[in-house]
Amino acid sequence: MDQKIISLAAEKTADKLQELLQCLKDDELTSLLQKHAVKGKSSGALLKSIFKGSPCSEEAGALRRLKVYKYCIQLVESGDLHREVASEITGLLMLEAHSLPGSSLVELANGFVDAVREGSLVNGKSLELLPIILTALATKKENLAYGKGELNGEEYKKQLINTLCSSRWDQQFVIQLTSVFRDVPLSIEELEFVTEKILRLLSKLDLQEIPPLVYQLLLLSSKGSRTKVLEGIIAFFSQLDKSHSEEQSGDDLLDLVTVPSGELRHVEGTIILHIVFAIKLDRDLGRELMKHLKAGQQGDANKTICPFSIALLLSVARIQRFEEQVFDLLKASILKSFRDLQLLHSSKFLQNLVPQKSCVSTMILEVVKNSVHSWDHVTQGLVELGFILMDSYGPKKILGGKTAEASLVPSKTPSQQACKLGASILLETFKIHEMIRKEIVEQILNRVVSKTSSPISHFLDLLSNIIIYAPLVLQSCSSKVTEAFDYLSFLPLPTVQGLLKAVQPLLKVSMSMRDSLILVLRKAMFANQLDARKSAVAGFLLLLKNFKVLGSLSSSQCSQSIGATQVHVDVHSRYNSVANEAFCLEILDSLRRCLGQQADVRLMLYEGFYDVLRRNSQLANSVMHTLLTQLKQYYEPKHDLLPPLKLEACILAQGDQMFLQEPLAHLLCCIQHCLAWYKNKVVPLEEEEEEEEEGFQQDLEDMLESITSRMIKSELEDFELDKSADFSQSTSVGIKNNIYALLVMGVCEVLIEYNFNIGNFSKNKFEEVLSLFQCYSRLSDILKEKAGKGKSTMGNKTVRSFLSMKFVSTLLVALFRDSSQGHEESLSVLRSNNEFMRYAVSVALQKVQQLEETGQVDGPDGQNLDRIFQNLCEITRVLLWRYTSIPTAVEESGKKEKGKTISLLCLEGLQRIFHTVQQFFPSKIHQFLKALDITNEDEGEEDVNITQRATFQIRQFQRSLVNLLSSQDDDFNGKEAVLLVTVLSSLSKLLDPSSPQLIQMLSWTVKMCKENSLEDASFCKGLMNLLFSLHVLCKSPVSLLRDLAQDIHGQLGDLDQDIEVEKPNHFAMVNLRTAAPTVCLQVLSQAEKVLEEVDWLITKLKGHLGHETLSEEASQEVSINQALEKAAILQLGTLLTVFHELVQTALPSGSCVDSLLRNLSRIYTILTALVKYFLQVCRSSGGIPNRMEKLVKLSGSHLTPQCYAFISYVQNIQNESLSFAGEKKKEKTAAVTTAMARVLRETKPIPNLIFAIEQYEKFLIHLSKKSKVNLMQYMKLSTSRDFRINGDILDTALQEQETDEENERVADQTAASEQRKDSQEPPKKKRKKK
Repeated sequence: MDQKIISLAAEKTADKLQELLQCLKDDELTSLLQKHAVKGKSSGALLKSIFKGSPCSEEAGALRRLKVYKYCIQLVESGDLHREVASEITGLLMLEAHSLPGSSLVELANGFVDAVREGSLVNGKSLELLPIILTALATKKENLAYGKGELNGEEYKKQLINTLCSSRWDQQFVIQLTSVFRDVPLSIEELEFVTEKILRLLSKLDLQEIPPLVYQLLLLSSKGSRTKVLEGIIAFFSQLDKSHSEEQSGDDLLDLVTVPSGELRHVEGTIILHIVFAIKLDRDLGRELMKHLKAGQQGDANKTICPFSIALLLSVARIQRFEEQVFDLLKASILKSFRDLQLLHSSKFLQNLVPQKSCVSTMILEVVKNSVHSWDHVTQGLVELGFILMDSYGPKKILGGKTAEASLVPSKTPSQQACKLGASILLETFKIHEMIRKEIVEQILNRVVSKTSSPISHFLDLLSNIIIYAPLVLQSCSSKVTEAFDYLSFLPLPTVQGLLKAVQPLLKVSMSMRDSLILVLRKAMFANQLDARKSAVAGFLLLLKNFKVLGSLSSSQCSQSIGATQVHVDVHSRYNSVANEAFCLEILDSLRRCLGQQADVRLMLYEGFYDVLRRNSQLANSVMHTLLTQLKQYYEPKHDLLPPLKLEACILAQGDQMFLQEPLAHLLCCIQHCLAWYKNKVVPLEEEEEEEEEGFQQDLEDMLESITSRMIKSELEDFELDKSADFSQSTSVGIKNNIYALLVMGVCEVLIEYNFNIGNFSKNKFEEVLSLFQCYSRLSDILKEKAGKGKSTMGNKTVRSFLSMKFVSTLLVALFRDSSQGHEESLSVLRSNNEFMRYAVSVALQKVQQLEETGQVDGPDGQNLDRIFQNLCEITRVLLWRYTSIPTAVEESGKKEKGKTISLLCLEGLQRIFHTVQQFFPSKIHQFLKALDITNEDEGEEDVNITQRATFQIRQFQRSLVNLLSSQDDDFNGKEAVLLVTVLSSLSKLLDPSSPQLIQMLSWTVKMCKENSLEDASFCKGLMNLLFSLHVLCKSPVSLLRDLAQDIHGQLGDLDQDIEVEKPNHFAMVNLRTAAPTVCLQVLSQAEKVLEEVDWLITKLKGHLGHETLSEEASQEVSINQALEKAAILQLGTLLTVFHELVQTALPSGSCVDSLLRNLSRIYTILTALVKYFLQVCRSSGGIPNRMEKLVKLSGSHLTPQCYAFISYVQNIQNESLSFAGEKKKEKTAAVTTAMARVLRETKPIPNLIFAIEQYEKFLIHLSKKSKVNLMQYMKLSTSRDFRINGDILDTALQEQETDEENERVADQTAASEQRKDSQEPPKKKRKKK
């Protein structure tokens, strides 16, 4: 039968075929089809024949076709057919679908929809036919029966799609169903409906099924809805990442983790590749991605920026068209995130309103961690981002050539944190990805070598961390490092020191690298440039410190030691200590040549020798002999000759100019430190070994003893220095005398330290120390006196002390805290001299100041932060005891002295130390405070926290301040009060913001401000700063600002002089002297911060508006928004009352007026932003809260009218100052010019304020229309413009003019009547004249 059907189909006419098919029953036809299809032979030919004999024009043919279609769909779906046969049948069905009548298409389509709904699909192969059927149906124009009514083909298709998307899809057919819609023409609404359905199904699929579904979605997005697709994918993976990390963090539920981490990352990586590929083909998709993420950044960034979207962006950055946009977006997001965090941390008000979300930096580091799972497409973007952040936000060169160093201070500002994040990205990427390591190192070295004018400490720190992590890995980059060495001569000295310190572990691993460095340094030693020679010395000293010689003492301070597991030395160069000794002696020989070079080069050598000895004790003989030989050149060997040193040999004359050739004091300083170390560390060991070969120790000791005794005997005249000597910087003699004076003072200080250390509390030695100090003191006084007369510039800068920090701490402990009986007699020699006591404290202060500014101090261990910290603790204990035991008042009552008292110096030292410890030792603050607490040392209070220890210190300083303020002295010491407040401010930062101690301190500060009415501006400013800094940690300061504004208004009076303002006296600190500018500027500055917070809140609210409909927790979001709205309106309301007071105050012309005008402009701008926000709210919900209406009413009644009055007041006082300057015009033209410039500057904000008010009123009109509430009824018509007609002044002027005209008319008439009595001519002439 089947052959007959096929043969009849081959004929030209289909009549016989039709007859035959009509004779066949349905079962026979289907069994024929099944037999052929299952066997796989000529099923296509049979199907074609049946279709030929079943024309759609005839009803029977159409019905037969429909039955064949239904059966074939069943057959294909059954899974019994070979793939090729099923494909052939499906293809034929597709070809013939368009010829089917509408009713058949409807029936077939409904069959598919029912199958999907009921879940009766077996393998989904037949679904390939569905898009063709739906497309064919859409083209049918005739009406088709639908329920009780009729629909045309297009509408029917819409209903079918609606039904299909509303029904439940079997998980295994989701991908096939998604591909169905690709080939169906869809309207925008249908496409959105379909997209939403598929996105909802993402969470129901297995992880491995998601990439093909996303691929289908991306293909579908070419029709439209690109943003919705991208948004859905990003939101899904963001949520998946979040739940995955929560699962992993729950230790108890580790067994229940649903998705292995590696599998999830691989899936994410695949999807990112799919999206990037789609963006390459469809650039509109890329544009939509950027648009979506930028829009998200404006609002709540956590909804769009997540590890997945960051990884996606970094992959998209590989497409050149989007590279710049991607990195700009990431930079902006990172900086915004850090700024938001900074704002949140500094304001308790915001912390209570806004929950802290995860920072973008955490997400980016998460991406770095995830990129280990074959995310090669992300790695390059990460490296680029890291370098972009470090380049953009690294330390900048500030005015005066100083650098804001990033490495010294913990990262605080958003820029510093962004730079630190860049370094973290690069370091972590370096650790994970071997392929990219070489490129990272090369890029760092390129920047180190090329950026000579800008600071690169952050790159050197990164390089150091990378090398410490993997010195052996960097051997592959040795050629690049060696190439960088070639540029050492041309790099600034700090860069050279940083670079060599960073690569030092590599030098221990690679002999070839070390050799190439030595060659470079040797060349630099003889370079023309001074900096190059200094670089060579720095390099050689570093090598000496780090290559240990056999038998050297172990040192815990070796920098950057390398673990033994990491180091494998070159095969042919087995390093050993004997080879190191030859190597080090060779370097020392090179360094000896430097002793004939400029003072700066010698200075570096002297400063470096002590560290070399400490780390390489076997070099002691060579170093000490070198120093001895050098000293002999300047030492006078005859013991009866004065002075003991040849100062003239230390100076080099070139024509009229004088230069220091030998820094003799530094040489002696180096000798005494090296000698002390040698005696303490090496001599005891040699005595055990009974070796006596060192003669230099005795020689040096004898020389120092001789120098000491002869320096004491020498008069200033012996050095050609006395009061009559010339110290001016303009003559060569003056310069020479200045150099001599500094050398002698330096030598005296070095000898003071030496003799104190070797004296062992001998009275004679201490008398010698005092004599040396008197010599130092005489010279110091002369220099200060000459500086005061303007004959020397030396007084303008403090001379750096040669005393080491360790000695300063020892000396202070001895002078103030040593109570042992045996030492009392000898120490009384020093204690009796008040000048020496003050000198000791002032040197300690100088050392702390140097540490605060540079992060290190002069002298041995000056860069060892652990030793510095120990000394700092000792010094602080002494200063604290001295200040609290002997108050300034007691000290001053004893006798009047020139300069600061010791107590005041102690307090200044404490203030600097508390700041410095928080800056450089944040991790050791607990240890520091414990060291200060000398009362409970033995009680072992481990459980006492930082807040409690800090509170103990705070109470001491609070008592001191109260005592100082309660003393009734006429000469109140404002300087001490200011220092005490600064100390309290520093210590208050150590308190836990949530602790009761902080509340207590705030209460105490408020009480101080309320009760003290000191007229000291600096003290008032310090106390107000403390008050505000504590207040913002507890709550918003707006109510405090209102009270202060009322006090200012009460003290300064009203704009209208006839109105008498009552004085509320909330704070006695606000008085006539301090109200303006001190307190007024503080209040305005704080108000500006509050306005910034409100502005931030409004921006956040606007961001929530855009995402409100997408949120699943819509009700929760609405309640959050309402809380934010309420907070913003209440803050603005209170601020309006603050400005209401200030704007009516008769402020003096100057900074207060300028600042107030700017703040007024700002508050109107923020009010406008709030109005714009409610305009958007009205579009969606259609109403504004009552609070907003009250706020508008308050602004209209309490601020705008007063603003216009204040503008008139400002212009009046400016006119007065101009007219006053005009009166003196003949005397001083410059004064007039200055006055006019000041007036122009101070009136500049006025047009901005008027514009801000008018913008506010303009948007209020819009809001009134939208909300159907007449908000403008509260606003009065404004009168201030670029030109104004003031009614009162105009009336007065018109009246005056009328009076003048009346007087003139009367006068003219009188004159005319008198003239008529004579001839008529004169009146004519009179009129003519007129």
